[in-house]
Amino acid sequence: MDNVIRRRTPGARLARAVLYTVLILAVLFYLMPLVVMLFTSIKPLEEIRAGSLLAIPLDPTFAPWAKAWGEACTGMRCEGVSVYFFNSIAIVVPAVLISTTIGALNGYALTKWRFKGSELVFALMLFGCFIPFQVVLLPMAQTLGWLGLSSSRAGLVLVHVIFGIAFTTLFFRNFYVSVPSELVSAAKLDGAGFFRIFWRILLPVSKPIIVVSVIWQFTQIWNDFLFGVAFSAHDTQPVTVALNNLVNTSTGVKEYNVDMAAAMIAALPTLVVYVLAGKYFVRGLTAGSVKG
Repeated sequence: MDNVIRRRTPGARLARAVLYTVLILAVLFYLMPLVVMLFTSIKPLEEIRAGSLLAIPLDPTFAPWAKAWGEACTGMRCEGVSVYFFNSIAIVVPAVLISTTIGALNGYALTKWRFKGSELVFALMLFGCFIPFQVVLLPMAQTLGWLGLSSSRAGLVLVHVIFGIAFTTLFFRNFYVSVPSELVSAAKLDGAGFFRIFWRILLPVSKPIIVVSVIWQFTQIWNDFLFGVAFSAHDTQPVTVALNNLVNTSTGVKEYNVDMAAAMIAALPTLVVYVLAGKYFVRGLTAGSVKG
């Protein structure tokens, strides 16, 4: 047996080396655009024109980052993305919290407090996940106008909450199916009500799926452009719209380093979220995949 293991060891090591080589090459390939963006964002404009995209900066500078961060836009000219960065934060945080909370309650009610027609309700909510966003632009704009929320951050929060509920309900419903119903039945016999059971039993075991919901919603809302450009005014635009305005605004000289710095600033929050919580996202997706 020892001889067999020794004979197989070199082949296993070779296979592992090949696997790691392929993985490293794949990582380098997918990181190349990010590296190009980073290099370009810290190069002086003269160096960009004279060198290649992959050249390491010879005289690195963070002046493009400072200019990209900039100040608020005045008139039709955009001087930076700072104000719009905080607009996105003001939109993302309440939208994520509200849609995740409602999705958790919906998933709980649809699995542990089933009522007549609950499957139909879930099917309709699931259908909402597949409605193209472009189809609802006009009716949503009319609704926001009736509510007095047109061109406001509150209006964008409402839009993202409405579209997020379908996905968060799906996440939590599939997760809560794996939670034994006997726990809820026992709590009901002890006199616990709807919200007490949710708070004491369901919520403590929901950490994996909460992470999934938060990451999913955060990424979708932060990267949204369509709703941002359709339902916001000049001073309430999210960072994605401001980035588009900055890139497409020219005063005679195209500043590629400033454009790349602004793109990096806009992408940093989602990169940080995935770096810090990416492994929990995968665990949360598979946590409710097997019942029992």
